[in-house]
Amino acid sequence: MGTQVLTDVRLFTGGADLTSASNKVELSSEVEEKDRTTYGTGGWKRVQGGLGSSKVSGEGFWEAGDPGLIDDAAWAQLGGVGPWTICPHLATVGSLAYITQALRADYTLGGQVGDLAPWSSSGSGSGLTARGQIAHPPGTARASSGAGTALQLGAVPDGRALYAALHVLSAAGTTPSLTVRVESDDSAAFADPTTRATFTAATGLDGQALTVAGPVTDTWWRVAWTVAGTTPSFTFVAALGLA
Repeated sequence: MGTQVLTDVRLFTGGADLTSASNKVELSSEVEEKDRTTYGTGGWKRVQGGLGSSKVSGEGFWEAGDPGLIDDAAWAQLGGVGPWTICPHLATVGSLAYITQALRADYTLGGQVGDLAPWSSSGSGSGLTARGQIAHPPGTARASSGAGTALQLGAVPDGRALYAALHVLSAAGTTPSLTVRVESDDSAAFADPTTRATFTAATGLDGQALTVAGPVTDTWWRVAWTVAGTTPSFTFVAALGLA
């Protein structure tokens, strides 16, 4: 992916797709600089990485009246920790995605007379931030059980983890239920998949995150799902990444 103008950024937080309500998104990550200078370093400072942290922020145009819109979602999430997924360009399967867990720390709305009503909000990272790919796209409704496309994300070394985020954006039907699991295999054919982790069953809009601790030698990953209920239908986004 070369130089690009930001026109198709996708933003998902909890059970909300904020793409059409946002016009600015930023994700920052940093590692603490710890001084480990001792005698005998020739007069030069030496440093070592400490704790990592992240912060995510966004702003755009205010909307309300539905759990998937910014005002409803921000108030519901304020003070809580949940997954955020940011895609610099589209959210098709395999699209680059940055995934984090964040505390919804603030929410600001309102402006001057005559303004298009604005909003801004930020979250402070709580746990891992991962760089990965979209494993299930937002625009494909699922009414029956199935499995997604295989992604070659690589093995998970000891001391690292695979991070997974799930954003359930819509649910329809009578007593609908969606259970998404993370699977791995040693080949793209997934002839003998291993279930590595399973999200809690979702019955409505929802946002969840989980980790799969290494070591895992399998290099291929995907999500699979079980749909239950009477005439159920779900749209959801899933993203996987190593951290």
